[in-house]
Parts: sequence; C-alpha cells; structure tokens
Amino acid sequence: MNKYPTHAIPAAALKELRGTDDAGRPMEPFTARADGIPVNCVGSLLRCCLRDAEEGEEVALVSYAPLRRWAAETGAAPGAYDEQGPVFIHAGDCPGPVAGGHPAARAGALRTLRRYDDRGRIVGGRYFEIPEDVAGGFEAAFDEAFADPAVALVHVRALEYGCFLYEVRRP
Repeated sequence: MNKYPTHAIPAAALKELRGTDDAGRPMEPFTARADGIPVNCVGSLLRCCLRDAEEGEEVALVSYAPLRRWAAETGAAPGAYDEQGPVFIHAGDCPGPVAGGHPAARAGALRTLRRYDDRGRIVGGRYFEIPEDVAGGFEAAFDEAFADPAVALVHVRALEYGCFLYEVRRP
C-alpha cells in the first residue's frame, strides 16, 4: 500500500470538464493516434485514470485548474497561485485509476514536486529525477515535503512542460 496515495482528477470535476473545461471551452474529443493526426497523445498520461493513452481511444485535451478545484473542496484561497493548464482525459467515462503505484513513473523521468500550504499558496518545490527504486524514491521525496508542517498537498508535474500530472495530499 502506498504511504502517499495519488489523486487523479475527481469524478465530479471530470463530468464538468467533459462539458466545459476550466477555461470555459467546450470539450472537443478526438481519437488518439500515434502518427500525430490530429494530436499525438498516445503514451500521454490520462489524468482521469492515471494511465497512458492508447491508440484508438477517444480522448480530449482540456484546461484544468487543479488548485482551484482543491480550494473549492477545502475552503482555501490560492489567490494568484490559481492556474490552469492542459491535461488529457478520456472523452467518456472510464474506470478511474488503479490503486497504488506512481503514474508515468519510469526511472530517469524528470518531475517537479510543487508544495502548497492549506491556503493554496506555494511553499516550496523540488526538482525530482525518478530513481530506479521508483516507490522508494517517491516516498522519500514526499516524506521530505510533508516533513514541513506547512505543506498540505503536493502537485506532481512533468518538468518538460510543467503539466499537472496528479496530486498527493498530506496523509
């Protein structure tokens, strides 16, 4: 069992995003294709189920505001730290994530672990290269983050594009 469970986009938020995304745009589904037409998203992490997209699946690229959604749940007020960005999701219902593990985690991949306090304000961050011991490496990084009592949650993001991948909340 993961000491620090990962959190995908919640089902209620997915329902909304499949209508209108957090930037106010309607969802535009497409079929995932490896050749890049219309978008090469095969192998990209789907934030609804935390697994890679496969060729032939109906997916969408939507704008998502993870901190805004978390703040609405908790009563936080992130102020200027409220941001939105692109994420891939299934265009229709999916079974959600399989419990355990760290999504899109291959040794050598680069991540940013962005830390937020209970108001939704950034209180630090960390560049993270996924080690061979994926589970042990993430656990140590989250131990470090949550050793600071001010940290309420951590966003795991792709370093290359800064895209939100998933969040981890204080246990």
